[in-house]
Amino acid sequence: MNYFKRNWNESRGDEYDNWGKSIWFFETNSNGEVLRQMEVYENGKVLKYDNDHIEDEFGKLSNQKLDLDEFREFFIDKNEFDTIWN
Repeated sequence: MNYFKRNWNESRGDEYDNWGKSIWFFETNSNGEVLRQMEVYENGKVLKYDNDHIEDEFGKLSNQKLDLDEFREFFIDKNEFDTIWN
């Protein structure tokens, strides 16, 4: 498994734009497929997606593989991911 944390320095651009900027967290397999994903917004809202909760009215689990080379600089350890997930 791989774990990543990446800042998104733009707001959503939709009716939830007032949530502010966000930090995105991803858990992927060795092929870059996203297994778990979190979006943590400036206003405190946290969205979580996985195979048990693929989508809701706010968003959905990415169906695109991450480029693991591109995301290398955003690598975090499993404990950091799990702390926020839980």
